[in-house]
Amino acid sequence: MYIIAGLGNFGREYVNTRHNIGFEVIDKLAGQENITLLEMKHKAAIGKGMIAGQKCILAKPLTFMNLSGESVRELVDYYKVDETSELIVISDDISLHVGQLRIRKKGSAGGHNGLKNIIAHLGDDAFVRIRVGVGEKPQEWDLVDHVLGHFSTAERKLMDESVGRAAEAVRVILSEGADAAMNQFNKKAAPAEGGQEK
Repeated sequence: MYIIAGLGNFGREYVNTRHNIGFEVIDKLAGQENITLLEMKHKAAIGKGMIAGQKCILAKPLTFMNLSGESVRELVDYYKVDETSELIVISDDISLHVGQLRIRKKGSAGGHNGLKNIIAHLGDDAFVRIRVGVGEKPQEWDLVDHVLGHFSTAERKLMDESVGRAAEAVRVILSEGADAAMNQFNKKAAPAEGGQEK
């Protein structure tokens, strides 16, 4: 069994913000695979189903971003999964260009508070993560304003495409393994209109 956790913040005011891309990928997968996220357990909205021939739990932690590890820890413990091979975490990343994907099997949080909290609760950074680029913070902006802000029309189009690619990357990880997904999806994205290549 796999746990696929997308990170974000619950609440209408956070919908379509940069920080909620993890939630968007989970919603995309749920829609494509006909999985409903109606159960509220382990501090998360969860749904169970089959994806790429594998039993999966889709999860959107309800703890708010900075405490995501509380929910992920409970899920890992309850379902007795091996977090090094059966946990996939999806998050936004401001160090990647808008729409760019980066898949890794381990690594630091890279300044992302949700990932930092998960690493703290698991006691290890060896879990598969899909980072979805949301663009670098403009110099004059506050970081919180940036990650809780919305995309431009051009960026939104790129993000919609990358959410679909991230969902497909999950299926490749489940069917062919993380290395195959890394080879397929860890490519540079074209810069958004007015943006710069990262």
